[in-house]
Amino acid sequence: MSQQREFYQSQRHTHKTEAQRLRKLLLSLSSARLVVFLAMGLGIYFFFGKWQVAVTIGILGTAIFLYLLSRYTDAKQKRELSQRLATINEEELQILDGNFHNRLSGQTFEDPSHFYSLDIDLFGKGSFFQYTNRTATEAGKQTFIDALLANRIDDIEERQEAIKELSEHQVWSQNYTAIAQGVKVEYPAGQILNWLKNYQPFLHSWVKWVGPLFSVMSVLCIVLGSAQLIPVAYIGYWLLAGLGITAIYLKKINKLASNTDKVKETIRQYALLLEQIESISFSSELLKTQQTTIENEGLKASEIFSKFSKALDALDNRNNLLSAVLGNGYFLWDIWQSYRVERWIVSYRDKVEDWFDVIPFFDAYNTLGTFAYNHPDFVFPEISDAGQTIDAKDLGHPLLNKAQRVDSDLSMDNDAFFIVTGANMAGKSTFLRTVALHIVMANMGLPVCASSSKYNPVKLITSMRTTDSLTDDSSYFFSELTRLKYIVDHLKNDRYFVILDEILKGTNSTDKAIGSQKFVQKLVTLDATGIIATHDLSLTEIEAQLEPVKNYFFDARIETDELYFDYKLKKGVCENMNASFLLKKMEIV
Repeated sequence: MSQQREFYQSQRHTHKTEAQRLRKLLLSLSSARLVVFLAMGLGIYFFFGKWQVAVTIGILGTAIFLYLLSRYTDAKQKRELSQRLATINEEELQILDGNFHNRLSGQTFEDPSHFYSLDIDLFGKGSFFQYTNRTATEAGKQTFIDALLANRIDDIEERQEAIKELSEHQVWSQNYTAIAQGVKVEYPAGQILNWLKNYQPFLHSWVKWVGPLFSVMSVLCIVLGSAQLIPVAYIGYWLLAGLGITAIYLKKINKLASNTDKVKETIRQYALLLEQIESISFSSELLKTQQTTIENEGLKASEIFSKFSKALDALDNRNNLLSAVLGNGYFLWDIWQSYRVERWIVSYRDKVEDWFDVIPFFDAYNTLGTFAYNHPDFVFPEISDAGQTIDAKDLGHPLLNKAQRVDSDLSMDNDAFFIVTGANMAGKSTFLRTVALHIVMANMGLPVCASSSKYNPVKLITSMRTTDSLTDDSSYFFSELTRLKYIVDHLKNDRYFVILDEILKGTNSTDKAIGSQKFVQKLVTLDATGIIATHDLSLTEIEAQLEPVKNYFFDARIETDELYFDYKLKKGVCENMNASFLLKKMEIV
């Protein structure tokens, strides 16, 4: 990972340097604004008697001040973006060093009723989610979670190509993530979409003509009144007329402004994200399809969103008292801006959902692309609808340190069923989760921890961590039986790779042995492919009875009163158990 480390270090340095430069610029702009403000005040004071000069100084000073304020706002946003980018690269370096356990664990997403989410360290402390997740938005995080839990076996190669391509665009991906991190969402996208879809306009098309006409007449009234061609009082009467017209719609305008104020920041940031998506040319079909989704009759979605954002900002100006009185009295400002907002909603609300879906898609897939980039030694499985279910060389657990990880080869025919025995701590459970993660990652389109892999896609189903339920008044044994029935019922309708770890733990050893044998026999009759890990050596006897069943084991050796493991999968049955040795070694007995 030396190339990845060098990249992240270089990016961190670049963005830290840029953030420091922008900090100095902000200080200079602040000082310049103060100087302009003081100079304008002094100029007006000294030339107060010459009102033409004083007004000119005031107008010129205000223009310069607003320009500096605009520069300051832009520089501040760029600095915040640079700071976020520096943090992103710092976190990547930490993760490369194995320091990721302070990140969001995702434990709340564990679902005991799901096919596998509870069993394979997908969520929780030290989980695959905690290690992999880089999403910056709630919607993106949910899209990533949905991908982890999807159990999809279609279009895998299409997803592989998209992930490969994004792994080659890490600068773009980081910029996208940094912009997304700046999205301050008061309400989730679903609520925003629901509001847009159900919004009922209250302004009619006459506003399109009356608004500009009223503004022209206001200017004419002011000019004529100032020139004393009409009574000056008419200027005040016209102001009251405009305020009266605005008052008719004030309640509805206030309600609209209250809702738009909550979505304004989200819309602005989403416009920037859409611009990022439009700024790059993709070659993989899945990414090109997502880009096509945000095209709209020759107009860019980012420009459409930006137009909406400007309308929302303009409506927000009503909060200034002077603008509210003069703007509404002479230009029907609130009515005109509300009309612009409503026209946008009517024109684009049916397309917004597609645009909102594209943003979390790229948020989630940037996570997958970053994972692929960080693991150049992992391989994308060769997908085939024929041949063995899994034929992997040097298969290992993706979260274990490469220097400490022990890999094993795994070759499984369709409908093959492995019984894996082994001593305590010999590596059985880790191996089961290794195989499970290979399937989940391969189905998502991710590269897997192996030197090579040929894969005939299959859905995954597991039973490894059954728990009792005090809430449902369920015993541990009943919960386990319920889970096993869940597996059998699904096998009747579809093809699954079954992974089991020491089933029927809630009953006595004799009953457990008989029940386990019958259950494995049932799985074989259903043409299930899978693995069961067990300490019960009697279960290995069914290899002689059922042709698809094969015995494998993880070994343990006791040498010079010490216990040794090689963590290698081997053909056969384990002969060395270590419970008694460990009890004695730890002076328990």
